[in-house]
Amino acid sequence: MTVRPLGDRILVKMEEVKAKTAGGLFIPQSAQEKTQIASVVAVGDDEEAITVKVGDKILHDKYAGTQVKVDSEEMLILNIADVLAVVE
Repeated sequence: MTVRPLGDRILVKMEEVKAKTAGGLFIPQSAQEKTQIASVVAVGDDEEAITVKVGDKILHDKYAGTQVKVDSEEMLILNIADVLAVVE
């Protein structure tokens, strides 16, 4: 299935949450925080508003966006206003 965001929205794939701390302790799934770093998979058609491109890593608001499942992968559709920074 292909998802193409419209307007000033982007489709992102969230990074995996680390299940182990630096000290070697395992964190259960229920205690893990939702990651705020994601990779841009697709962008909408509003070229003036969108300032990121496919492949960029971004930092977004913690509870922003709409979760969607694309080919059994969890992804997020965000408004460009919810993007805080590009991670380099």
